[in-house]
Amino acid sequence: MALSVAIDCMGGDHGPSVTVPAALACLQAHPELSLILVGRTEPIEAALREAKVPAVLRSRLRVHLASEVVEMDEAPAQALRRKKDSSMRVAIDLVKAGEAAACVSAGNTGALMATARFVLSTLPGIDRPAIISAMPTMSGGQTWVLDLGANVDCTPQHLLQFGIMGASLVSSLEGKERPTVGLLNIGEESIKGNEAVKQAAELLRASDLNFIGNVEGDSIYRGVVDVVVCDGFVGNVMLKTAEGLVQMIRTALRDEFSRNPFRRLAALFALPVLNAFRRRFDHRRYNGATLVGLRGIVVKSHGSADAFAFEQAIHRAFEEARNGLLERIASRLSASAMYVDQASTVSTTEQPES
Repeated sequence: MALSVAIDCMGGDHGPSVTVPAALACLQAHPELSLILVGRTEPIEAALREAKVPAVLRSRLRVHLASEVVEMDEAPAQALRRKKDSSMRVAIDLVKAGEAAACVSAGNTGALMATARFVLSTLPGIDRPAIISAMPTMSGGQTWVLDLGANVDCTPQHLLQFGIMGASLVSSLEGKERPTVGLLNIGEESIKGNEAVKQAAELLRASDLNFIGNVEGDSIYRGVVDVVVCDGFVGNVMLKTAEGLVQMIRTALRDEFSRNPFRRLAALFALPVLNAFRRRFDHRRYNGATLVGLRGIVVKSHGSADAFAFEQAIHRAFEEARNGLLERIASRLSASAMYVDQASTVSTTEQPES
């Protein structure tokens, strides 16, 4: 039985010129996948004609009309209220209606989160959805981090819920029954951090999660833990700093190797190493952040993603749907109900005095 994923073809910086080729590449990789290409019919059909889609692939996709587009700089509230026939909204509606098991968009992050939360609502036991994505590690693996920007202010209860959702996602995608969970802090000692983080550590420690304690920022890239939990303010700063660092290193290497003819010659000999470095830390391979905690699977691609990067986001959505991510989160929440209730009590009765 085919599993359907809805694609917001109009979102992002490039629209159908990127989303359609990425969708076709994903269809070739997954024979059991079918796609719903959502957006304005004419540019989508033009991209399909240009790609000269084989009949065997065309039979596993359909175009679903959406007359509006959410702009990248549009206010989330305005997009939610005024653009009910946007490609983003329609793709999420298809998930709500059960016509698609997941949806992928490279559109406006704020609008995507607001629309997805309004249309799908959150899973029972989840107060707020979070954004989770993978970060590369020194060992060649990956560490999953959440929240990456959806929730600036978080209570201990929210951080516990993030841990549950993160562990469920890793179990779903990587087959690890008890993935390790760490809490991002300014030190590994239990006395470190603000009151919310300290209380969250106690709740995580008391839960049935495989919680290893506090971790520092470098632990993300050393790969010492499967899931790192933090609030959205810290997570987003960490993510943007990491992206800037990678760009700085790439620019510095290019500048140094092109400084004079001798260094350009040396670059030719170093080319295999440089190419391997580029592939290993290619951010496009990790494209696709999940809005986890909703009653449906929604994956956010980077707005500037090229076809290869957007393809990875579709792969992510497909794998999450195929491996029953929502069911795994619900099951883990049910098993952890006592700890979630305890966290709720802490968040309402034990907040520090101002």
